[in-house]
Amino acid sequence: MRPNPVLSRSVMCVCSAVLFLTCALGCERGRPAGTAKGVAGPPPAVVVAEVVQKTVPIYMEFVARTDAVETVEIRARVQAFLESQHFQEGTLVKKDQLLFTLDKRQYEAQLRQAQGQLTKAKADLTYAQDKSTVETAKANLEVAIAKLAKADQDVARLKPLAAKKAVPQRDLDDALVEQQGAKADVASRRAALDTAIVNQRAAIEQAQGNVEQAEAAVELAELNLSYCTIRSPIAGLIGERKVAPGNLVGRGDATLLDTVSSVNPMRVYLAASEVEYLSYMARAKGERAAAGEALELVLADGRVFPHKGQFVIADRAVDEKTGTLSLISEFPNPDGLLRPGQFGRVRVAGRVAKDALLVPQRAVTELQDAKAVYIVGSDNKITMRTVEVTDRFESFFVVTGGVKPGERVVVEGVLKVRPGIVVQPTSAPAPAQAATGSPKS
Repeated sequence: MRPNPVLSRSVMCVCSAVLFLTCALGCERGRPAGTAKGVAGPPPAVVVAEVVQKTVPIYMEFVARTDAVETVEIRARVQAFLESQHFQEGTLVKKDQLLFTLDKRQYEAQLRQAQGQLTKAKADLTYAQDKSTVETAKANLEVAIAKLAKADQDVARLKPLAAKKAVPQRDLDDALVEQQGAKADVASRRAALDTAIVNQRAAIEQAQGNVEQAEAAVELAELNLSYCTIRSPIAGLIGERKVAPGNLVGRGDATLLDTVSSVNPMRVYLAASEVEYLSYMARAKGERAAAGEALELVLADGRVFPHKGQFVIADRAVDEKTGTLSLISEFPNPDGLLRPGQFGRVRVAGRVAKDALLVPQRAVTELQDAKAVYIVGSDNKITMRTVEVTDRFESFFVVTGGVKPGERVVVEGVLKVRPGIVVQPTSAPAPAQAATGSPKS
C-alpha cells in the first residue's frame, strides 16, 4: 500500500510538539532554586534632597529690557569729505575722544575771509568815531556867533547915533544887514553842527553793526571749522560706522556717521501690573527694608548679574491700555557686560517668608490639578504627598503642608518610582548659594 504523505507530515508535527514540551518540562525541573521567573531586580537608584525650613525673601519678578542712559548720534554737521576715522568699531570710547576728521580747507579759507571783514569793519568804526567833522562844525558855529555878536554891537551903537543924525542912516542900514546875515550864518552853522552830530552817530552805529556782523561771521566760520573735528560727546560704547572715509558727508541733512551709547550705569526698563505695584507699596517700609530693596537682574542665560540695581524713575500714571506702571531702574555696569536691547528678568524682594518650607522645584510633579512630591522614608520606601506651592525662592518652591523639615524628596528619577516601592537613594549635591538673596536662618 502507498503511504499517505499528508498523514505522514501530521504525525511528524505532533511528534515534534511532544518532544519540545518534554524538553521544556525537563529544563524547568532542572532550574536551580531561587531563579524562578518574575523575581525583581535591584531597587531603582534615585537622587534625593532634604526639605529645608528657613526664613527667606520672596521675590517679585518682571520681564525687563536694558537701554542706555544716554544715546548720542554722531553726525556730520557741515558738508565736506570724510578724511579719516580714529577709533575701533564696537569698543568703548572716552568723552571728547577724537572720532572723525573732515576736510577743513574750505572752512579755514572762510574763517580767514571773515577775519578780514572784521578788520575792515573795525577800521570803519574807528573812522566813524573820529570827531574832527563835529569839532569843525562847532568851530564854525562859534565864529558865526562871534560875528553875530559884533553885528549886534554895531547895531546897538549906531541906532542912537542915527536917531540924533550923528551918523549917516546908511551906516545903520549896513549894520542891520550885517546883523541879519550873521543871524542866518549862526542858524546855518548850528544846523550843520546838528547834522554832523547825527551823521557821526549814525555812522558809528552802522560801523558797530558791521563789526558785530563781522564778529558773528568769524564765530560761525570758527564753528564750522570746529565741526570738521568730530569728538565723542559722552563716554560709552560706539557701534559700527555708517560712512567710510572718502565719502562726501553733510550734504543737505546732517549725515549719520555712528552712534555712541553710555553703558555705565545701564538702565533697565520694566512694567509692573497695578496689583503688583499696590501689593509692593502696601507692605510697610520696614518690611521691605528687611527683605532688601536692592534689585537683581537675571540674564537671558539664567545667570544673576553680579551688581545690584535700584529704582530711579516711576512713570506718572498707569497705562490705561495695558494696566501696567512703567518703572526704570539703573544697574552699575563697570565691565560693559550689559548692552542696550538685552532682555532679562528683574527680581525685587517683596516680603520675607518666615520659617518657610523649601522644596526643590525639580521634586514637584503635576498631577492633574494638584502638585505632589515623592517622599523617601527611613525604610527607603516611596510615599506620595500633595503639596500647595505658594511662592518661589531661587531653585525652590515654598510649600505649605504635606512635608516636614528634614524629609527626603526625590529630585531625580521621578519617572522610575511609584508609591510603595523600595528605592536606593543618593543625596543630591548642595546647590551653590547665589551671590545675593541666599536664605537666612
